[in-house]
Amino acid sequence: MTKALEGVRVLDMTHVQSGPSATQLLAWLGADVVKLEAPGGDITRRQLRDLPDVDSLYFTMLNCNKRSITLNTKSERGREILAELVRRSDVMVENFGPGAVDRMGFTWERIREINPRIVYASIKGFGEGPYTGFKAYEVVAQAMGGSMSTTGFEDGPPVATGAQIGDSGTGVHAVAGILAALFQRERTGRGQRVNVAMQHAVLNLCRVKVRDQQRLAHGPLAEYPNARGTAGAAEVPRSGNASGGGQPGWAVRCSPGGPNDYVYVIVQPAGWRPLSALIGRPELADDPGWATPESRLPKLGKMFQLIEEWSATLPKWEVLERLNAHGIPCGPILSTKEIVEDESLVANGMVVRVEHPERGTFTTVGSPLKLSDSPVDVVASPLLGEHNAQVYSGELGIGAEELRALKTDGVI
Repeated sequence: MTKALEGVRVLDMTHVQSGPSATQLLAWLGADVVKLEAPGGDITRRQLRDLPDVDSLYFTMLNCNKRSITLNTKSERGREILAELVRRSDVMVENFGPGAVDRMGFTWERIREINPRIVYASIKGFGEGPYTGFKAYEVVAQAMGGSMSTTGFEDGPPVATGAQIGDSGTGVHAVAGILAALFQRERTGRGQRVNVAMQHAVLNLCRVKVRDQQRLAHGPLAEYPNARGTAGAAEVPRSGNASGGGQPGWAVRCSPGGPNDYVYVIVQPAGWRPLSALIGRPELADDPGWATPESRLPKLGKMFQLIEEWSATLPKWEVLERLNAHGIPCGPILSTKEIVEDESLVANGMVVRVEHPERGTFTTVGSPLKLSDSPVDVVASPLLGEHNAQVYSGELGIGAEELRALKTDGVI
């Protein structure tokens, strides 16, 4: 079956996470992604290794379905080969520091001259301005994009989220831009530059907090458990596990009280009557002080305390079953162990076991993009330079003798 991006060649000059997460999605959609690495390889091949002298899980989980070539772009012959790779590609993606590709001699003007149809995507930490030269990491992007200041509890410090919204979140944004540019190219025949900044991607994911920042001018944020503390506040507070939406939610403890023995519960207007019966307080369904969403807002803390007094006596899976029987929105807090062992996620292709030639079987996350006519088969990440001969000789026409010389001279 033809894949959605079959026939699209991606020159992947990315490393670490933000770029590789984007190009892996493109590979899963069917693009031929050629990962260009320095002869020493992407640094994440060696970072956080769990097995000696084997590519780390950090690398293997972000580079499935790609081919790998090595190239020293600081050498004259290396730059000549890079120009030929650019000429033959539909998309080029890089996430080097600002100006690094320009210093290789490959400005956007030159890249466009070599290949007017190419889509050149750059992932950077920040946009143009005072932050441009800052070094960007996942949690730095969270800090500067609005996430950390609004995450955690009000009496505690700012907290980073475990979701990689700075790196992989930016990668998803980059994919959207690349696909849009490829689609526009079908009409114009021209490629274009795509720029995505990590700070900007995190900010886009924090838009509800920007919404609440503006709402503060008109009164306290009633749906926050610490609503009284928001009266006259200058900025959106940290609000613990509040849902942040129009329907209040909270994580309530379950038996036996382990670190992830919690269920997240949303209290909708229609769910209050069955919920009050479940927790053994049916009279609250008609009590004027509790019967309406407006009457419950000033005492959200007390409401969830009553729910937790009930839930704490039951295992989370039983709490889940009882709540779902009444259509009450809820979900168990799943640990990483529970997730990798969840057979429904395996059946949906989201937890995938992959065979690697050196490390054996490893578990990774599958493609969240499900296309009916473009199914995804996750295959192992490439070994360093595994496809040098295939690309340089088979596709660029470099002879066997020169290929050996390139290796000897440190060009590949």
